[in-house]
Amino acid sequence: MTDQQANSDVDRLPQHVAVIMDGNGRWAQARHMPRTAGHRAGVKAARTLIRECGNRGIRVLTLFAFSSENWRRPQQEVSMLMDLMLRTLRKEASELHQNKVRIRIVGDRSRLGEALNRAIEQVEHLTAGNAGIELVVAVSYGGRWDIADACRRLAERVAAGEIQASDIDEAAVGGAMALADLPPPDLLIRTGGECRLSNFLLWQLAYAELFFSETLWPDFDADDLRQALAWFAGRQRRFGAVQPSLGRRERA
Repeated sequence: MTDQQANSDVDRLPQHVAVIMDGNGRWAQARHMPRTAGHRAGVKAARTLIRECGNRGIRVLTLFAFSSENWRRPQQEVSMLMDLMLRTLRKEASELHQNKVRIRIVGDRSRLGEALNRAIEQVEHLTAGNAGIELVVAVSYGGRWDIADACRRLAERVAAGEIQASDIDEAAVGGAMALADLPPPDLLIRTGGECRLSNFLLWQLAYAELFFSETLWPDFDADDLRQALAWFAGRQRRFGAVQPSLGRRERA
């Protein structure tokens, strides 16, 4: 599929793409390199994906950078990842801002260091007025944490007398969660050959199309993205309903 073909029918493109960037460590090990080299290569792949999604008119891109469970990794690797995130934010912020990218970080920031939190606040403030693609980076994030945090927020409002317990429904829970003001992901891409969600956007991915790629994340490029988008364009999205044409056949 050419770039022109990929952009020919905007209605068949996802508004929101979420990505589990898996395979950095295996990519490095296959090359007899330290895992840190794989994470650095993964940053380059992310840069390419942001540019390609922006060029195609995709509205939101959410990247799973560091999960709640990743804190269990060896302390040396965790420290390296935190440092890599800090350096990447500082290095990439200006170029992303020039390209009108709006950046948002979601997750449990209480576990991040002061320097990283300060860098996050600075880049979010810098890019807040941008009208290009919205880049959401999930750091210290877990889908269960997100749901629990939303419930806690609602419980606090009940305790304060702002709402009644009977007011809490799906819309209320969804409205208290991360990404509440964004469309839910239409397409999830997971690289590295694994076929699971790994506690990522559990609420928001309820009706997403799930595309699993064997490509390790540092090798994921524009061609891989085109393949995922072409696969998505061929899906029938019914959201639990039945297409009228299918219904007629079934009744027949």
